[in-house]
Amino acid sequence: MLAALCSGAFAAPRPALVPGGIAHLRIAAADTPRPTVRLGDRPVLVRKEGNTWAAWIGLPLDLAPGAHTVAIEQAGTQRTATLKVTAKHYPVQHLKVKNQRMVDPNPDDMARITRESATQAEIKTLFRDEALPQLDFVPPAQGRHSSQFGLRRTFNGQARAPHRGLDIAAPRGTPIVAPAGGIVTHTGNFFFNGNTVFVDHGQGLISMFCHLDRIDARAGDAVRQGAALGTIGMTGRVTGPHLHWSVFLNGTPVDPALFLPR
Repeated sequence: MLAALCSGAFAAPRPALVPGGIAHLRIAAADTPRPTVRLGDRPVLVRKEGNTWAAWIGLPLDLAPGAHTVAIEQAGTQRTATLKVTAKHYPVQHLKVKNQRMVDPNPDDMARITRESATQAEIKTLFRDEALPQLDFVPPAQGRHSSQFGLRRTFNGQARAPHRGLDIAAPRGTPIVAPAGGIVTHTGNFFFNGNTVFVDHGQGLISMFCHLDRIDARAGDAVRQGAALGTIGMTGRVTGPHLHWSVFLNGTPVDPALFLPR
């Protein structure tokens, strides 16, 4: 019983075997010992779904198309599965920001960015054991999806990293809620991201909410789906009021839209 799925009874999130997508892999019958699964050196989310153990695997944006091996260990036995990843074209988006420092940071800014990048990298790769992480997400805010995941971006004519989240544009003060239950691991202000909240949903599934006007959660809070996290704002590098929502799975950003109802 080993199959990579593109659809099935558990449709949230929606599998997509593309860079920046998610693989859904059925591992074994649920009455067998819990397996551990790794992509490279990263553990991935494994949970019981009906009568099977299944893994949800985040596929990096820079993952080359083709066959990729997943390592599986169960009851002392090791084996592998193969994921066949297909190419996906992400369009280019050109943006202009008024504050040129948000495009060309000065030396003090760069020192801050370096410190913050290390902090965020640690948060994004947390792996907290949780038997059944909640996967049936709700939208974290109401508004227009103004920038999709994966866009290749330029700021003021200069190429920058791809867009690793989903932007939801709405007026300043619009409520932001937890899309699923979890633990608030960190809140703070970051150079590019502005006021930010991180929620750990368990087993390497983590949400990041950026550019908030107000933060209504504290590190250590246990939040339920729909709990208030803050409000939409314009802090950090922005062109207008919006929520930037990122979802990380086994340490890699994946398309948040895959977690939402169509």
